[in-house]
Amino acid sequence: MQVGYARVSSDDQKLDLQLDALRKAGCKKILEDRKSGARADRPGLIRLLEIVREGDVVIVWRLDRLGRSLRDLLDLTARFETEGVGLKSLQENIDTTSSGGRLIFQIFGALSEFERNIIRERTQAGLAAARSRGRTGGRPKSLGPKEQRVLVRLYRAREHSIAELCRIFHISKPTLYSYLEAADG
Repeated sequence: MQVGYARVSSDDQKLDLQLDALRKAGCKKILEDRKSGARADRPGLIRLLEIVREGDVVIVWRLDRLGRSLRDLLDLTARFETEGVGLKSLQENIDTTSSGGRLIFQIFGALSEFERNIIRERTQAGLAAARSRGRTGGRPKSLGPKEQRVLVRLYRAREHSIAELCRIFHISKPTLYSYLEAADG
């Protein structure tokens, strides 16, 4: 069975172009989403993944309608392949039911992995360079060293509740506990 999937990013956009193309491609069943591709909770996609079976082919107008990112698209394609489900993209003319289409996806996967490795290496090099200059990453502390000492002193005096201390210093409980832990360490 050929199952179509169409998605637009918002309610005010139209699915007509995609639906027409999917019907023309022979899709008898078409699932739709009107949500951003960045969202994981797409009911149409979830339903699609529930109903496709071995031998089925998922057809999309364009690949970006299916996956949130190249990584997401590769993960979906790997899932389809494991389940014996093909994937066709009408605009890119990619068909994973053919050896050429699978090759294209494998090349995409290799390029995606290469890109992730390069980003990881650059990030690690940047962090190492910052550390060598005495800089550490992360969000700046809410309280300065003097305020942290006052907070710890008030906590140890047990004159205020945790909630009161958090209100006084405009911090959350986890932040309070991290300051206490740092003072003990």
